[in-house]
Amino acid sequence: MADAQRMVVIGGNATGMAAASHARRLRTPEELEIVVLERGDFTSYSSCGIPYWVAGDVGGAEELVVRTPEEHRRRGLEVRMRTEATALDVERRRVRLRPSGADAVPSGDAWLSYDHLVLATGARPVRPSLPGIDAAGVHGVQTLDEGRALLEALEALEAEEEAGGRRSGDVPGRRREAVVIGAGYIGVEMSEALVRRGYAVTVLDQAEQPMNTLDPDMGRLVRQAMDDMGISTVTGADVTALHASADGHVTEVVTGDGTAYPADVVVLGLGVRPETALARAAGLPVGDFGGLLTDTTQRVRGHRDIWAGGDCVEVPDLVGGRTRHIALGTHANKHGQVIGANVGGDYATFPGVVGTAVSKVCDLEIARTGLLEQQARDLGLRYVTVTVESTSRAGYFPGAAPMHVKMLAEHRTGRLLGVQIVGREGAGKRVDVAAVALTAKLTVEQMTALDLGYAPPFSPVWDPVLVAARKATTAVRRAVGG
Repeated sequence: MADAQRMVVIGGNATGMAAASHARRLRTPEELEIVVLERGDFTSYSSCGIPYWVAGDVGGAEELVVRTPEEHRRRGLEVRMRTEATALDVERRRVRLRPSGADAVPSGDAWLSYDHLVLATGARPVRPSLPGIDAAGVHGVQTLDEGRALLEALEALEAEEEAGGRRSGDVPGRRREAVVIGAGYIGVEMSEALVRRGYAVTVLDQAEQPMNTLDPDMGRLVRQAMDDMGISTVTGADVTALHASADGHVTEVVTGDGTAYPADVVVLGLGVRPETALARAAGLPVGDFGGLLTDTTQRVRGHRDIWAGGDCVEVPDLVGGRTRHIALGTHANKHGQVIGANVGGDYATFPGVVGTAVSKVCDLEIARTGLLEQQARDLGLRYVTVTVESTSRAGYFPGAAPMHVKMLAEHRTGRLLGVQIVGREGAGKRVDVAAVALTAKLTVEQMTALDLGYAPPFSPVWDPVLVAARKATTAVRRAVGG
């Protein structure tokens, strides 16, 4: 293998393994040696599925793993588990390695040279520097290792209660209590999972309403659904400290107004930041959101032999015309395919995103794409907004449920800027129509002519997205005096 080039991949999840696998399909081991470094215990897994694992919808971690290290090895990849990259030497094109587990390879710090380097380091959960934040019982849920640690902690608490034992200081007969800090996607999904496990759940969030990926008026609908589930949601809450018992286990979370919320377990749902410490130390370029900057081929700007993708990069925003950090498995897998193609001698690009995301709490579906109002204002855009209430099916058809659609359109031009949808079954995936319209740069008036599928079990005659587009068209005309 002396004449083979070497591709070194840092990170064994979506981007890293997609890049390695696609490059292997294009180039033989004799042409390209591929080494993947993963500091954890899993490869190719779905972190998005962790809340459903905790809730009991998924039976075990193995169900969230798409492909194990051994399966990758059988496909001609050298996968080194529990091995951490600790430094990059860009000029000499090498990576310093350190084992992070007893069975790691190699057995000590070493340098590994590369011809192509792929940075797929992902993102890290936001963990604020607060008194007590390192107490036992405080959990992030970004990786399967973290999800497993949380689940084991919950099962221990539940087993202790069933056995009649309580931790010192507990009030006999008190219901298990969980505090979720942050009410974004992960926070909301984890709060539902904990309720389903029998916990009394309090969600603390600094924002005006939960789900700051929606405008506050739409977030209000999410809050109502959380209230209906028995979740106590406290907005405008600034967490200042966590208190622990004598044995070091978290007991309560304290906010700026002095209120203390009892907690047997705390889950951090404050979002994530790009994991770029290694890249920053090597002098690689990062953007305003802390993510690596790449060109459309996913090559790190200014470095022909270094590639990056997934949650550690910023992506072009096709609506706002800037870069953004959006941590989603959909983008990460696409980035990996693009990198693998280019390293393997083919050609591919990633043009950008429009910011589409979908989630749920209980049976309430939540979706958005494009810009929120504040984002439009930050970009200096003038816009109109409309909100409509419709139904997921023909009103007379059994199971028709209410759906709220909010639409933003640019003043004068009528260009679609963003859509938010909150509703019951059949609501969330309607956002895909808006995502396509944003990508195609349609106006709201052009959207009204879209030939969408119709039958009473699936939609009213006028689909809710098209009803919003009609109303937005009228609002644009009125705004310009037409």
